[in-house]
Amino acid sequence: MASTSNRTGGGSFYGGAAPYRSRDGLSTRPVASSDEIQLRIDPMHADLDDEISGLRSQVKQLRNVAQEIGSEAKFQKDFLDQLQMTMIKAQAGVKNNIRKLNKSIIKHGSNHIVHVVLFALFCFFVVYMWSKVSRR
Repeated sequence: MASTSNRTGGGSFYGGAAPYRSRDGLSTRPVASSDEIQLRIDPMHADLDDEISGLRSQVKQLRNVAQEIGSEAKFQKDFLDQLQMTMIKAQAGVKNNIRKLNKSIIKHGSNHIVHVVLFALFCFFVVYMWSKVSRR
């Protein structure tokens, strides 16, 4: 049923494609505004009432699809906003915990160094005393 017409030669109005033609009685023609659709109806080959009711049902379907797309886009935007807020909170929590961990490492790290140095001195003292005792 769909056939193409070469009246406009596939110009830039249709993006390089030939205009869409639904039936023998209807054909589209380029208009100045992209918001409008103009149809030329041939009364000899088509029933005007059937074409109008068909166009109305298509417009209703398109309106319903547009509303579904709008509601889905709103849902996705809300979801992404919540996800972004969660990520910001998680980043702040991680930053806080890293700061606390660094403070803890600095505080306890110096204690560990003191313990290692004392253990090394104790081992050195034990080896020294053992060498003194074993010479006699």
